This record gives sequence, C-alpha cells and structure tokens, in this order.
Amino acid sequence: MIDSNAFLRHTLATIAYRGGKTVRDAGPDFASYGSPASRTPAKILAHIGDLMDWGLSMADGSRKWNDSTPLPWDKECERFHAALQKFDDYLASGKPLQVPAEKLFQGPIADALTHIGQLAILRRMAGGPI
Repeated sequence: MIDSNAFLRHTLATIAYRGGKTVRDAGPDFASYGSPASRTPAKILAHIGDLMDWGLSMADGSRKWNDSTPLPWDKECERFHAALQKFDDYLASGKPLQVPAEKLFQGPIADALTHIGQLAILRRMAGGPI
C-alpha cells in the first residue's frame, strides 16, 4: 500500500527542487519578463505560492484561496519556499488529510508543476540558463 503523505511529500520535494532551480539566480529583472498578454514570472511564482497555501488549506480543512499580488522577486522566491515548507510540515505532522490525497495531487500540486515548467521556458527565453 502506498503511503499517501509520503508520496505527497515526495512531490513537494520535486516542486522545491525543480522550482528552486528555475528561480535560483534569475535576478530581479526576470520577474517582469514577458509580453503584456501573459503572466509575468513574478505573477506565476506568486500563483505557485498561492497554490501551496491552497493545498495546505485543503489538507487541514480550512479551504482558503488567496490571489496574491506579487512581492518583489527575492521576497516572492522566499515565499515560494516558505509555503512549500508549511505544506510539507503539515503532511509530516501525521495529522489527517481533510481531502483525498488524489485531490491534493490533481489540484494544487499538478498545477504548480505546470507553472514551474512555464517559468523554466520563460527563463530560457529570457536568456537565462538553468
């Protein structure tokens, strides 16, 4: 039998690793890269932070969504890692999930992975190697 919390924690570690590589040393100018028709990297990263907060709120049963205004790039990067840590801390706590693990994976976790891919593409388009 699969330990759902361990699997979810592993996926959060994947987000931390892949997302961390994508934003590391990107520089503050990367935050506003893109066209007016698309989300900037700062907005995408803020959304990922919101997704991690949402995942935690689903897990603990509080069910809160927030649509954050992006912080300065370095602060948004810190928020990304802090939100991941809070979500992981809950999963590691042994407290029961208030939603099925599948909903957490299919919702905020899968969405975050998609957006990390977007950031990686934008980073490369902006001329920044990862």
